[in-house]
Amino acid sequence: MEFRELECFVVLSEELHFARTAERLYLSPGRVSQLMRALETRIGGRLFERTSRRVRLTPLGERFLADLRPAYAGLASAVSRAKAAAREVTGVLRVGFLATPTDVVTGSVLAFESRHPGSSVELVEIPLSDPFGRLRAGQVDVAFTLLPVDEPDLATGEALNRVPYHLGLPAGHPLAGRVSIGAEELAGVPLIGLDGPAPRGWRERAAPSVTPSGQPIPQAGTVATSQEGLTQVALGRGGMLFCTPTAAHHRRPDVSFVPVTGLPPSVLGLAWVKAAETAAIRAFARAAAGHALRLVAA
Repeated sequence: MEFRELECFVVLSEELHFARTAERLYLSPGRVSQLMRALETRIGGRLFERTSRRVRLTPLGERFLADLRPAYAGLASAVSRAKAAAREVTGVLRVGFLATPTDVVTGSVLAFESRHPGSSVELVEIPLSDPFGRLRAGQVDVAFTLLPVDEPDLATGEALNRVPYHLGLPAGHPLAGRVSIGAEELAGVPLIGLDGPAPRGWRERAAPSVTPSGQPIPQAGTVATSQEGLTQVALGRGGMLFCTPTAAHHRRPDVSFVPVTGLPPSVLGLAWVKAAETAAIRAFARAAAGHALRLVAA
């Protein structure tokens, strides 16, 4: 038996008027009549007497209402409490991050926990080669990711930063001492890409196959994480693209990071599974967006 049918029966027994019942339940009078016919069919008897002038309960309807009220009240209360709980922002929120917990990541966490003292954040690193696997598996609730995201089951928040790319090169590479490198020059640098289940667009952002003008860029193998990539770079196996904050975080003597001009910026944002969206996820997205605005204004 459907809860909507029971709800409609209880409200109609109070109003004894189809139009007012429909108004209370945000339904059409026709839908109210449809629900009552379905309920009477399930029960096997008339619950209301209907005339052009009045609506009243039948003896069967009065008996059913008396028996139903305690159970309905408890069920309605349970639904109300569940809705209230769903709007609360409490408990642990698992947040995924890529490679480096930058100021955007840590600042967003602190902003969220400050706004919602009953909540805490558990940070979980997500491999570059599988940016959405842990989201879909329910291992994290929301994840920092690169935008745009072209995945129908995922929702995204606002852009939290836009930063240039740097090219990681072995310290002795001929281009390592340059002030910057143009995107077209990547045609002469084999790039280390990503393996695993990362979508094609994601892999293309990490290691473009062509320059902006269409020149092919050679590939130099694949890795699953930034640390694996840095090791390959240090060994002279190729170059690898990193966003500016990640490059700054991973400074080391055997790898040089050279700014790249002419590429679209790296855009960081949040993603989560649409069907699993909660009040806490929405609150975290708002806190992250507010923190990003403060960073820009600083």
